[in-house]
Amino acid sequence: MDGRWVDIGDGILARRYGELDLTVGLVLGGERALVVDTRGDATQGAELAAAVREVTALPLVVAITHAHFDHCFGTAALAPVAVYAHPRCTAAIRSTAAAQRERWSAWYRARGGPGDEAVAAALAATDPPLPDREAPAEVDLGGRSAALCHLGAGHTDHDLVVHADGVVFAGDLVEQGAPPDLEDAVLGATLGAWPATLDRLLALGPRTVVPGHGDPVDATFVAAQRAELAELAALWANRHP
Repeated sequence: MDGRWVDIGDGILARRYGELDLTVGLVLGGERALVVDTRGDATQGAELAAAVREVTALPLVVAITHAHFDHCFGTAALAPVAVYAHPRCTAAIRSTAAAQRERWSAWYRARGGPGDEAVAAALAATDPPLPDREAPAEVDLGGRSAALCHLGAGHTDHDLVVHADGVVFAGDLVEQGAPPDLEDAVLGATLGAWPATLDRLLALGPRTVVPGHGDPVDATFVAAQRAELAELAALWANRHP
């Protein structure tokens, strides 16, 4: 399963990985192509860069949905390239990269599956470059534009979504195949805001939503996950007034 493209629409693709069930994106314009997230270490980023180059020779720009390592530590392999993110994403990568490297390298070594030691070593050796540009409202790709939207807090306090021609790359605001990861939402007190953020995502009218993990879904799936998150947020608020 690792490393397969999924055609989402005209010139819009998702790339699916078995590792962490990760999904990244690619939006092709007439003059530039936008890569959505960059995988979890320099080696994984190099694989993604090569895969993108098999699809297009266009100049690239990158959008990072949030600061978790599996979405942004592979960026250097795509350089030189403009890298867009929410300002709090840049700050979070700066402040947490070392801790993420230590934690997740240890996790891979402890898991001990085929290839895990190599992933742990690659991750431990990766120093992710910081996004260098605040995400604009829109990126012109030449004959097509992509909106970069911070719709509110949820999975983190800096989640960015990419909206192009009815497709929304949602990062980890939406997950398919497993429940959403609530750790940062609980620690950062953003869980209560998450349902309203998904309301704003649904208001974009997407025909397809690409989760940060799992297969592409539709608005009905997102609405159901939003209801589950609202229930969890209410339970958490009642227990932690």
